[in-house]
Amino acid sequence: MHINDFDFSLPEELIAQYPPAVRGSSRLLAALPGTPVADRCFADLGDYVAPGDVLVFNNTKVMKARLFGQKESGGKIEALIERVLDGHRALAHIRSSKSPKPGTCLQFEGGITAVMQARQGELFELVFDGEETVWTLLERHGHLPLPPYIERSAGADDDARYQTVYAKHQGAVAAPTAGLHFTDELLDSLRARGVVTTEITLHVGAGTFQPVRVEQIAEHTMHSEWYEVGAETVAAIEAARAAGKRVWAVGTTAMRALESAARGGRLQAGQGDTDIFITPGYRFQVADRLITNFHLPKSTLLMLVSAFAGYEEIRAVYRHAIAERYRFFSYGDAMLLGNPHAEAHRHSAV
Repeated sequence: MHINDFDFSLPEELIAQYPPAVRGSSRLLAALPGTPVADRCFADLGDYVAPGDVLVFNNTKVMKARLFGQKESGGKIEALIERVLDGHRALAHIRSSKSPKPGTCLQFEGGITAVMQARQGELFELVFDGEETVWTLLERHGHLPLPPYIERSAGADDDARYQTVYAKHQGAVAAPTAGLHFTDELLDSLRARGVVTTEITLHVGAGTFQPVRVEQIAEHTMHSEWYEVGAETVAAIEAARAAGKRVWAVGTTAMRALESAARGGRLQAGQGDTDIFITPGYRFQVADRLITNFHLPKSTLLMLVSAFAGYEEIRAVYRHAIAERYRFFSYGDAMLLGNPHAEAHRHSAV
């Protein structure tokens, strides 16, 4: 398929610059196979989830990954930590007038000093001085990295609102935004109704915002992200399958982790790096339903939801969302999508 197959025109005022005043008060566009599109509130999610269904959440936590400083020459520099390698080494994106060469000393806010050790593709390996770990330095002096389409600096409210209420494991540079709509109260109410919740980890990388730069999407090289799917998640999904219940991926990152763990033909516990690239024609193996936000034009995530719910179906959903003035992207509203193949299989099995 051509990259222009995934383009659409979005009025700028529909790009959410701030989260809703109250977490969980977003709108929910429900677009399930065989039913009319419904305009709902996210608090209505329980109307669609049955007891015994499994919801899979991504428990990654966003790092304060952005550092500002200067080179020894005095030139300004900005680093976005993509991955922490150990207590004193990290891979980072670097923005400066000239890329630093190996051996260059970088001085960041808070007295942080790091040496650029080597290039690894588009990333720079930084070695941080001192006794404090990279994690400690980031937490104390780093800045939360809001997405590029949010045209403001991160504020104090973003420290809480750009994290899910169940975030646990630091390592992401972007939030798994479908999870931002969930409150503790909603989670408790779902569990009280017999809904099963389980967690995976996928550390979302900055590549999630990078545009696809090729015309034929089959030629695109997907970025790599670290994930882990535990044995308890596999067991919960297998139990739901045996009972004829649905599996829900909360966000495209949870979906990518599950499909990566099932690449061998069946879902297996494990961890590692994944560069899975899901486009129309892909046959999903794990999730029946997907909760997600609205995605950027020409993005790999738009391709993923088109693969899951149907290319023409997603085009129609996005036209409806724009006409009804839904809020788009990370701080925007949510969609509930179903997979037609999963629904067809369910009906044939009844």
